[in-house]
Amino acid sequence: MSARILLVFAILAIIVVIVFVGRNLYLRSLRLRRRLQMSDIFTNITHELLTPLTVISASVDKLREEAPQHGHDYDLMQLNIQRMVRLLQQILETSKSEAGQLKLVVAQGDVMRYIRETAECLEPLLVRKRQQFSISCYPESMMGWIDTDKLDKIIYNLLSNAAKYSKENGVVLLKVQTNNTFDHIHIEVSDTGDGIPPEKMRHLFQRFHDGEYRKHQTIGTGLGLNLTHDLVFLHHGTIHCQSEVGKGTTFTVELPINKEAFKIDEIDETRTIDFNIPKNAIIDVQALIPDVNEDEDPQEQPDEDIYRLLIVEDNVELLMLMRQLLKSSYHVYAAKNGLEALDIIHQKDLDLIISDVMMPEMDGYELTKAVKGDPNYNHLPIILLTAKTQEEDEQEALLLGADEYLTKPFRLSDLKLRIDNIIENRKRIQKEYHQETTDEAHRIVTAPKSPDEEFLSRAIGCVHAHLDDDTYDRETLAADMGASASTIYNKLRSITGLNVSSFIRDVRLKEARRLAQADPTFRVSDLAYKVGFRDPRYFSTCFKKQFGMQPKEYMETLVK
Repeated sequence: MSARILLVFAILAIIVVIVFVGRNLYLRSLRLRRRLQMSDIFTNITHELLTPLTVISASVDKLREEAPQHGHDYDLMQLNIQRMVRLLQQILETSKSEAGQLKLVVAQGDVMRYIRETAECLEPLLVRKRQQFSISCYPESMMGWIDTDKLDKIIYNLLSNAAKYSKENGVVLLKVQTNNTFDHIHIEVSDTGDGIPPEKMRHLFQRFHDGEYRKHQTIGTGLGLNLTHDLVFLHHGTIHCQSEVGKGTTFTVELPINKEAFKIDEIDETRTIDFNIPKNAIIDVQALIPDVNEDEDPQEQPDEDIYRLLIVEDNVELLMLMRQLLKSSYHVYAAKNGLEALDIIHQKDLDLIISDVMMPEMDGYELTKAVKGDPNYNHLPIILLTAKTQEEDEQEALLLGADEYLTKPFRLSDLKLRIDNIIENRKRIQKEYHQETTDEAHRIVTAPKSPDEEFLSRAIGCVHAHLDDDTYDRETLAADMGASASTIYNKLRSITGLNVSSFIRDVRLKEARRLAQADPTFRVSDLAYKVGFRDPRYFSTCFKKQFGMQPKEYMETLVK
């Protein structure tokens, strides 16, 4: 009996195991099928994106022929088309690698010459960050067998990584040499960047590995090194990385170049490496784009009626494009990171700041925090531009004090609309201030709507506290406000359109009008002394200039 029970339990256990294993296998195959379906969809979409980019590129070339005077703009368009094409091609290659569809086709040619010319095409990537770049090939020329398409991507990814994670004025070296038997090449790409922490090294070649993009204030797909690893392996080579935190990183690639290292179906003997085919060279950004503020005359004072903007953006092309398009309406300063921006903020009288979020040295969030945390400059409105689209990112920006948050890609008309809205709001405050009586101005104190109005309320309160003191001036107001005299001047001018002396006089005159309305029998001299004017005659002159009639005439109209 017990044997039968054991047998039944054993059969039931086997059935449970079969069902469990079968279910897991089914779910795994289902996930694999879905992943392959998504991979196919992704690949198809990527192919479809390449088609309109080709059309756009051809259209740019056509425009270049028809209107060659806009050559600078066409170059910028082609530069960004080229970037998108490279990114999409990398996505396609990764998808093919995952599906096992990458094919190696080697041809014979001068390997050293090809590597040097390919690397020289990528030099502007490093020039953008003022990095020293040198190429060393030993020997200078050597025949061998390589897949130029795969080698191009390997060199591009390694050099672009070195440029991305190295600091300005760093050093990037490319060394290529052969072994003693001349059947392998040794490619070494080294930089003097921050290095890779040991805990990151073990996952370095994994797909979607986080390459500390946030720390370096840059962006990445997490595909480059994974694809590079796959391409090196496809080329029957090896890749290794050595890195020391704080000193730099070196990638070493070993590739066979002798014909015997490859299978028959991997060799194309019908062709050789053609050096006459134009390579996909990176456009020299430095040649296209001048210094961001090179046309700025340090002696020139901007028109007081023109609003002054500061654009902060590390993408030099976008920075110059925004500057070019906005300078017709505003006086525009430019900076490439938060630290440069702070220098300009401290030196120039500004009305508004437009800043990217992800930047080197100091990002947009840190810049916003620095500006809004400084009582000398917290009146400056800030518009943040970012590729981050999550709701929590926008909340973080607004909590830090940003006045507007605009996601990329954006239309320039949308940016200009936000700028104009902020300017119109400031004009509204100025208009309301000039139209208000003293009592009405005090309403701002009870319910301030913005940092500008809160600042204005405090300033009005300080003047009222010393209304009968004829010595109360710019310096004493600044001391009461806990700010420098220049800061008080800049803030009051930007909010009310008045300098400090004019603002104090304006508050005194509005209070004089209020007192006259309350008691039209006031003597003009008593009224002048009560609101801080030492000379009744000067008081009458100022009163007439502001309200259109002498104080005595005004009070006579009140008793009629």
